[in-house]
Amino acid sequence: MGHRYHDIAFTPTVADLQSAMGSREGYAAMGAGGQRNHLLSERERDFIARRDSFYLASVSETGWPYLQHRGGPPGFMKVLDEHTLGFADYSGNRQYVSTGNFINNNRVSLFFMDYPNQRRLKILGRVQIVSTGEQDILTLLEDSDYPARVERGFLIHVEGFDWNCPQHITRRFTEAEVQSLIQALQEDKLLQSRDPEPVEDRSAAWPAVVGEGPLELVVTGMRQLAPRIRAYELRDPEGRELPPVEAGAHLVVPVLLDNGELGDRHYSIASNPARRDAYEIAVLSKPDGRGGSAALHRGYRLGLRLRAETPANHFALHADPRPALLIAGGIGITAIKSMALALAARDARFELHYAGRSRGEMAYRDQLQRQLGERLFVYSAADGERLDLDSLLLAAGADTVIYLCGPDRLVTGALRIARKLNIPGERLRLERFN
Repeated sequence: MGHRYHDIAFTPTVADLQSAMGSREGYAAMGAGGQRNHLLSERERDFIARRDSFYLASVSETGWPYLQHRGGPPGFMKVLDEHTLGFADYSGNRQYVSTGNFINNNRVSLFFMDYPNQRRLKILGRVQIVSTGEQDILTLLEDSDYPARVERGFLIHVEGFDWNCPQHITRRFTEAEVQSLIQALQEDKLLQSRDPEPVEDRSAAWPAVVGEGPLELVVTGMRQLAPRIRAYELRDPEGRELPPVEAGAHLVVPVLLDNGELGDRHYSIASNPARRDAYEIAVLSKPDGRGGSAALHRGYRLGLRLRAETPANHFALHADPRPALLIAGGIGITAIKSMALALAARDARFELHYAGRSRGEMAYRDQLQRQLGERLFVYSAADGERLDLDSLLLAAGADTVIYLCGPDRLVTGALRIARKLNIPGERLRLERFN
């Protein structure tokens, strides 16, 4: 018994078709390991509590599926505990098709959609109809500020769930969300109209060639990935192939600090490790840091030549066929991204869980969603989403290798949980940013 949604939805016929179409290997790992995805975690509970609608499918006596849309105020679908959902059914529905179907077949499928953030949660369960005589349960399900009369309630006992691929979900916004976006743009425009504080440009003080290392590079591209994160493309000045690297490798690049001293900083190589034409590093500017990232943001420019150290790797990816669990916090995605691309290239089994302060501050998020599809899970603190390390590490298979890169708090928490779960050190590989 493994992933409960897999065990229910991926029947032998479906599995045979997946094999025939070449996708079975990517799903086979879902069926292995202990029972999971049958108990709602804080992540699912928070997601459902924010939804103001969902789609509900039942099965009729004729064997035909019946799909219905249900809407209400955010949170009208109540999460009662880790395996039970429920909602009140108010007067006004005159067809009673779903209710009639549930009398003879209590199976149900639910789709919860988050259109602005391109996310969806699929749930399979069994329905229990709650009559008006069961007032203690109905009280838990009704919305006190909704005036209609409650005719019945529905409890849904969760059998399994799965987060679905964000690809092809068209972003849609409610009127309130549009107004919020417009207000934010207006406030941003107002801030931009004010005279900014002058920032001294020290890039002119940098020489044409910086550093003393053996590897010659030139800055050939710059991209703003997020408000404080900028990517730099580095190539050989003569267009030659660069030294080969593996996923997890880092580059030590020179930085001319504001006090005039030459320093160096370590940055993960975020580009696809299969590339030999260029390296890409992504740098988070930290005004309260040691000054290296801020100086790099000010001084690195197109055409600047660097003498860097040759790449090194102290966070290497395993080469055997074991599955991988990748976890990134904030700028830690730079080390994890190359691992995800390498694993995808060899059609390995893996998931990437990426947490950040907000979606707008998460470097490479859109690119990874296109490249990884349903293997990527994103958690935005601004949207109330939380990376549940306990659940992730608990659900990881006994042979899964776990990689985590991020701030000290995240790494320390993972170590604590790993000790509690007796996860061997060989299976937990960490890199932190201090």
